Formats: sequence, C-alpha cells, structure tokens
Amino acid sequence: REKDVDRLGEIPTEDFLTIAEKFHLNLTEEESKQLTTKYDFKSAGKFAYCDFLQSCVLLLKQETSPQQRTVIQNPQIQKTFGSQTPTFFNAMMRIQPQILHCWRPMRRTFKTYDVNGNGLLSIQDFRQVLRRYSINLSEEEFFHILEYYDIALTSKISYNEFLRAFLQ
Repeated sequence: REKDVDRLGEIPTEDFLTIAEKFHLNLTEEESKQLTTKYDFKSAGKFAYCDFLQSCVLLLKQETSPQQRTVIQNPQIQKTFGSQTPTFFNAMMRIQPQILHCWRPMRRTFKTYDVNGNGLLSIQDFRQVLRRYSINLSEEEFFHILEYYDIALTSKISYNEFLRAFLQ
C-alpha cells in the first residue's frame, strides 16, 4: 500500500518484484513473468496487488475436517459482482477473522431474517445481523461492500455469497 500512492490497488510491476524478493518468495523467472502478466490487467506495467492478495489470502481454505465444515451450495445462476476497490478489500480482510469465528450462527441468523427464503436480505437487515455479531463497518466500508454485492442496485444482499467469500 505504501507504493500505491494513488490508492488504485496497483503498483509498478518492478515494485512488486522487489517486494517479492524482500520477502523471500523465491519466484523463478517464469513464475514472476506469469504473475506479473496475470495481474497486469491493463497491460500498463502495473501489478494489481489487491487482486493478488485476495487470491492468496482471502480465498484460502480454512484447515478443517470435512465433518466440521458445512458447504454453502453454489448458486444455480452465476452472480456478477461489482469492483473490488481497495476499501472493499481492506474491509473484507479486517472482518475476516470475526466472520470465520462466527459464520455458522451468523448464517442461521441471516436465515431467520430471510422471510422469503430466497437467500437475500434487505440492506438494513444485513447490517443489523453484522452488528449483532460485532462486525462494525464504517459507512464507507459498508458502502463498498454493498457496491460489490448489490451491483444491480436491488437493495438486497445475498448473505450466502457474502459468507462464501470467506469460506472458499
């Protein structure tokens, strides 16, 4: 983030390679080329570190036994999501430990608020459940999460999609 002076979620590719070397990632030349090509979305010599970190950290599978872990079913229709802004990414990273700690009872609570049984909650109900589990987001963080999960501006949030981001 220190190298991202414009706060766009990307840094010069050379800065990423320097950071990777500093942290002893021991990437081969081929691996470095693959990563920098994969995360240079605009082909402008920039490395999208937010997307890279999300794929490395946020989506890591939690080490649990199959008996401990309940799988949230994938939706039949593939959802589209909004953009992953740095604020969205930072908020998700900040609340990840809390979500992983209480996702089962939180999901049950989401279901009790879901009167239609369609997996969607109003924005107010969604925020109320988060607060009930001490997931306190600033207005800006909450806006960016809504912007990501409610791209169609329906004022409804899929709580399964929200939780799935932490459990995959």
